[in-house]
Amino acid sequence: MSFKKLIEPLKDTLNHKGFTNPLPLQKLILSKIKAGTSLFVIAPINSGKTSSMLISVVQKLKYAYEDAPRALIFVKDKQSALDLELEFNVFKRGTNLRVYCAYDEQNIDHQRDEIYMGTDIVIATPKRLNKLFYLNGINLNKLQICIIEDAEFLFRNNNLAEVTRTPESIGKCQYLVFTDKFDARFERWQDTFMFNAEVVEMD
Repeated sequence: MSFKKLIEPLKDTLNHKGFTNPLPLQKLILSKIKAGTSLFVIAPINSGKTSSMLISVVQKLKYAYEDAPRALIFVKDKQSALDLELEFNVFKRGTNLRVYCAYDEQNIDHQRDEIYMGTDIVIATPKRLNKLFYLNGINLNKLQICIIEDAEFLFRNNNLAEVTRTPESIGKCQYLVFTDKFDARFERWQDTFMFNAEVVEMD
């Protein structure tokens, strides 16, 4: 997919950052993501996984709409959530998309109130997301895309079970999983989380 097909604010941001042409991984997956394909992406560090995710989410959502989130991104911890929020704030420039971070160290009642006020993109740790959901603190009925960034963290601290529960609460949705390296445990988990996903592997 060419950057020329992106919305204008996103093209302006990429030009400002000096990104004139897609990276090989972006060429491989951006059009698939735009078409709504669920993907399991295995590619090395610095290959463009995070930028592909940022571009795809902003391009898919385009602008703020209603109150319930339309994109959910699982990350391993508070720092990862805050780092990704900073990157989203750059890539969503020129749009009115709203991003919210939900992690364990925050007051959950305060989080629930802020999410209720309206957000488009939620970046969350698995345990906090599930706690919010079971307290009716987040509405996943409008979710269009569910993403796991750096999925190696799933095999620590019961994160796999927490994330696997989420699709049980979601209707039709696109799933994206990004990881640096393949782990045999992904095979046993893949069908329970994102049935019929296409695997994309880059050396």
